[in-house]
Amino acid sequence: MGADEITKREGTEREETTAWGTPTVKGQEMEDEAAKETEEEWPDRHSDLGEVVPEGKDSETTQAEQENTDGTEEAQENGQPIVADFLAEERSRLHETMSLLGLETYCNRKLSLQDARQISFDSMKNWAPQVPTDLPWSFLRKLLALNSEVRNTTLLSDLPQDDRTGEKETQVDEQEIYWGTSEDIYSLTELATTPDVPLNPLDLLCALLLCSDSFLQQELLVKMSLCQFALPVVLPDSENQNHTFLLWALRGVMRTWWWQSPGGSRTSREESLVLTRVPIISFARMDISSHSKSHLLNAVMSSSHHQPHDYFCHREMPSAANAREIADGLVEMSWYSPSGGSGGKENLDVFPEPVAFANLRGEIGSHWQQFKLLTETSSAVFILTDNIGQKEYELLCSLSGSTTRYYLILSPYRGKRNANLRFLNKLVSVLQMDYSHVLVKVSSTDSKRLVRRLQAIVANVIKSASRKVSLEDMAETARTLGLKVDEDCEECQKARERVEKITQDIHDAELYKREKLRLQGDPWRNIAQVEKELCRLQRAGDSSPEKYKSELRQRLLALRMHQNRYELGWAMQEFIKGIANPSLVEKQYFLGWMKLKLEEMARQRWRQSPEALAPLGPKHSRPAEFREQFWPAPLGVEHFLREMGQFYEAECYLVEAGKMAENQKRFTHFVGLASELVLSGFPLELMDRGTCCVPLRWVTGILRELHARLEGSPRLLVLSVLGTEGTGKSTLLNTMFGLQFATGRSCKPHGTFMQLISVTEDFRQDLGCDFILVIDSGGLTGGVTAARGERYELEVSLATLAMGLSNITVVSMAEAKDTPLAALHAFLKLEKLGHVPNCQLVSQDLSEGPVARPHLRDRRQLLQQLSDLSRAVAELEKQEEERTLSDMVLCDPEKHIWHIPRLWHGVPPMAPVSLGYCEAVFELKRCLLENIRNGVCHQHRDIVQLVELVGRL
Repeated sequence: MGADEITKREGTEREETTAWGTPTVKGQEMEDEAAKETEEEWPDRHSDLGEVVPEGKDSETTQAEQENTDGTEEAQENGQPIVADFLAEERSRLHETMSLLGLETYCNRKLSLQDARQISFDSMKNWAPQVPTDLPWSFLRKLLALNSEVRNTTLLSDLPQDDRTGEKETQVDEQEIYWGTSEDIYSLTELATTPDVPLNPLDLLCALLLCSDSFLQQELLVKMSLCQFALPVVLPDSENQNHTFLLWALRGVMRTWWWQSPGGSRTSREESLVLTRVPIISFARMDISSHSKSHLLNAVMSSSHHQPHDYFCHREMPSAANAREIADGLVEMSWYSPSGGSGGKENLDVFPEPVAFANLRGEIGSHWQQFKLLTETSSAVFILTDNIGQKEYELLCSLSGSTTRYYLILSPYRGKRNANLRFLNKLVSVLQMDYSHVLVKVSSTDSKRLVRRLQAIVANVIKSASRKVSLEDMAETARTLGLKVDEDCEECQKARERVEKITQDIHDAELYKREKLRLQGDPWRNIAQVEKELCRLQRAGDSSPEKYKSELRQRLLALRMHQNRYELGWAMQEFIKGIANPSLVEKQYFLGWMKLKLEEMARQRWRQSPEALAPLGPKHSRPAEFREQFWPAPLGVEHFLREMGQFYEAECYLVEAGKMAENQKRFTHFVGLASELVLSGFPLELMDRGTCCVPLRWVTGILRELHARLEGSPRLLVLSVLGTEGTGKSTLLNTMFGLQFATGRSCKPHGTFMQLISVTEDFRQDLGCDFILVIDSGGLTGGVTAARGERYELEVSLATLAMGLSNITVVSMAEAKDTPLAALHAFLKLEKLGHVPNCQLVSQDLSEGPVARPHLRDRRQLLQQLSDLSRAVAELEKQEEERTLSDMVLCDPEKHIWHIPRLWHGVPPMAPVSLGYCEAVFELKRCLLENIRNGVCHQHRDIVQLVELVGRL
């Protein structure tokens, strides 16, 4: 039968998928029927069509591979020269790719998170890359901003020829103005033509990861996880053939999943991806396969009710059809997490339990080390191929004795039927398969039946899986196979050992705070109350003000002397050694391990009694006192830094009071250690929400140290965000500026934190500042009922500080009624002082479903509701003059009120971040930077002025 006739028949035949033999999973009757149909049709369908385009390769490359197969095998049998040539070619490809992207500099001096965060001219642009060297920076900006289109590596210059005609004609006309009718027409043609430089998105990802330090790698993988992209687990390095298992880079990724009990109640669980044990289902390609492995994986992971999400890059995506240059050997994984029936009336869960899918890029014979890793850790491995000849048979025979289930996915049109059948019959006994483990995709297009069949097999594997593996387990196997593990570097291991020593005695977080961090809690709370009373003198009674002040000072002195009697505990000493380490890398690992370890402890405590939090309802509507009764602030790195701050404060106060000589001070260097953390981009606590009191000497000491360390008098601009808890404040800041404010349900601290972002030198003059200091406030209480009691007074203090320090304040809300009245109250107080920051009101959509974008009238209505609330606050302040929000703040509904669409596109936990969310956040960021650039907000300050302002507030 000729190829033309076969092609004609393929266009008319019905799509179907079949298994050879008797299926052992659900859908048996349907598949028996499919198998019968295939047996009847099979004799007329076998043929070898010759050229096949494998996944990730272009047709020319494939043809060359087929022509040279025999020569390569012969060279491998006779010696090693072909291996050397192959390695040299791989190294050349890596160098060419790095050169193309302009990343050669960063092969040794790695890119850092601070590099990626810097504010530059490009921070205000949403432009497409025009040349290949733009691609890495475009990728970094978009990924940190959670833009789901980040994997599109199409250049702006890669337009259709017709679209560039006008541009070319203009260029030629300009040349003719200068040169007349130049005879050098060829040079003009070269100038007008832009070469097409295709780049596979996986090559760009691998190049960036190879050029990034461990901490930027970790942040990039966290962002990829939020976008629901498959995560790189084994990173190929064709330079040294020393492939890396990315265990540390994956440490920061968290996963949440839900399950539904027989009684109908839903329970959630949040856990580190590295620690989660699940069955692993792997997909790999042997020799040539006409199927798109990644496209098939996406369909298997997606509900039949929805268009498959692009978890894995596949050839139908923009730029992904380009041949891979350096990404072969990459192992990616994507985790499926059930929603527990949260999709409404219909349960949209594809699988009832969590499961991981692994995907090996490239052919298994060329990447045997990575393939062995998958075979030794997976519950099932699916191998896609069109031919099983002698070479393929011998390759698979080496897996004899493995307890992993193996499945083959074949195409009858592309393979050689008789040879396939002969070797398949031998493999059945070698790999302990039966004929239901061989799947044949009959049609040339994607078959829904094949997807349903694969989903049924995976569901059966999950149900009967005795092997559940975590990434930590997988890393142990990787080590035995000779793969490098990123965590095994000396700095990481030393930091981990120190953290393990510090945290080994933490069994009860609240008890640990009381017994080991003794300067906090009640001592710090009592000091805060006395210091506030010194400012207000509200309880003087019949005593004269001077006498009352003297009594308060004596009480404060006694409290500080009591604090100063304590010695640094062993754990605190180890913590200080950790952040004082002269090795910046080891210090960063130490802080990373501390954060991860303490967060895991907080999650374990949260999992012990999830039913206690169930009646609390939506986060943004919970009263603070009710919430904290069940869920006090988790133990975090900020508690250790706060303890350092109290040692420093007590000592400084005693020197000021004349009770200690200057040369007796032991903790002066603490502010230097803290300032180094701020300069490295670490979020530092400004105010503890439990006391709502700023440790003034500690904070101003850190700021003065920053001033001393930074050259000149750096200009600062301060941006703060306020809002009720659960309205997405921290996520908004992290998305806008690539920051790392805590966002987890069980691990989020309750204080106010500041983080420093630098501005690139070439943009400082234009923007008018050298650094932007971002303040993320603790969640305030919303609603009119909150405007009473001591809690309200504390929140007013917090809001007054955050707004008083800032040039720009963003107020985040879900609805107008949830607006924190403490923020409106703070506006009134600051207006009296003559300082009202530029205000941006952000309404974030927290609904479960899509909501229409609000019109201008909706924004005006929101402004009116807020003005009504501000009148209520003015009445509480007993102000005779009615004040609205418009009176207090210049508030234009078109320029100062923003609507941010809901974060997720679909039903979590498998929903990716919506494109609408990241686009709206980018537009808000662009507007904020434009306001700064145009001087709309208050003028910048230097650090000395900021210190003075902190003292006044």
